[in-house]
Amino acid sequence: QVQLVESGGGLVQAGGSLRLSCAASGRTVSEYNMGWFRQVPGKEREFVASITYSGSTTYYANSMKGRFTISRVNAKNTAYLQMNSVKTEDTAVYYCAASSYYSGDDRSRYSYWGQGTQVPVSS
Repeated sequence: QVQLVESGGGLVQAGGSLRLSCAASGRTVSEYNMGWFRQVPGKEREFVASITYSGSTTYYANSMKGRFTISRVNAKNTAYLQMNSVKTEDTAVYYCAASSYYSGDDRSRYSYWGQGTQVPVSS
């Protein structure tokens, strides 16, 4: 079992920056690929970014490329999502997820999820 806890959400102004953290505990977290997803009411949860267990490879949704950066520090059992140049359309609840075998954008392949952290972006 892996437990995930997101933090760092909160109100941010459009054009600003925010860093989300995902603290993991349980089994050897460094063996898990990590992903960030987001969801707004009435819409499906969508892929934001992911990173392989070693941190060597990252993937991004097209709309986040160049603005968001995913990273991880395995020694701290923590993954991060640096959000720059945020837009009002980035307003969502952000979730981190973990998978022992998958590192892509299909949310159904992630076994473990955090509770989410809200990120409202004001204009």
